[in-house]
Amino acid sequence: MSLRELITHSRGVPADGDTPVFAEPWQAEAFAIVVALHDRGLFSWNEWANALSTQLKRPDALADGSDYYHGWLAALESIIATKNIAGKEDIDDLAAAWQRAAHATPHGKPILLENDPDRS
Repeated sequence: MSLRELITHSRGVPADGDTPVFAEPWQAEAFAIVVALHDRGLFSWNEWANALSTQLKRPDALADGSDYYHGWLAALESIIATKNIAGKEDIDDLAAAWQRAAHATPHGKPILLENDPDRS
């Protein structure tokens, strides 16, 4: 499956032509991470489509697709773990570091991982 097919055939992704439209910046970032990892050869589009499809078909997925990018993130975490790129503990540790960085960052300033008070 090509990236264009992935964009145009994905449930819940509004598009303007071939350009996806994102409701939140984090959705665009998640999308970009998947594209970057694919471009580095870490997985094929078929592998990605299978991982994403598994998440979108889970019983608790919302019928209106409003949780589409939450499924996208779950699929990303799954494929990263399956391919032994990073384990769940590594992902959880990094997520916690970003949360600490967000809490330590003054309002209006960019959130940087370096702002995590527990990182040295």
